[in-house]
Amino acid sequence: MNDAAKKEGPDALATKVRNSSGFHPLGRAVLVEPYEPQAKKPSMIVLPDQVQDRMMMVEQRALVIEVGPLWVKDETGPRCKPGDHVMIARMAGYMISGKDTLDGKSYRVVNHMDIFLGVEEGV
Repeated sequence: MNDAAKKEGPDALATKVRNSSGFHPLGRAVLVEPYEPQAKKPSMIVLPDQVQDRMMMVEQRALVIEVGPLWVKDETGPRCKPGDHVMIARMAGYMISGKDTLDGKSYRVVNHMDIFLGVEEGV
């Protein structure tokens, strides 16, 4: 951990996010934006938007955008917070197409129990 992060606490490394999708999770739902880790080598293959949308449903890495207000009583708080990079269960939740959002990005809404791993940025 760098010196700035030590001074600002563990939340210092979290990415600042703003929910501009027009969707807000309720209950135990979590709104995430799937992402692919940055490739080490550039690729020359360009996939059509429809194929990319389907691949996002299978992608397990996501950036937490917004967390619903409830969580399981056995837990002391939500599993994640906005800005966290997480791994989610394959095919979990509901895909929201970029055609349906205010900002044109694709999102997934998952149950908070489908989030099973935190990922450090850059991994």
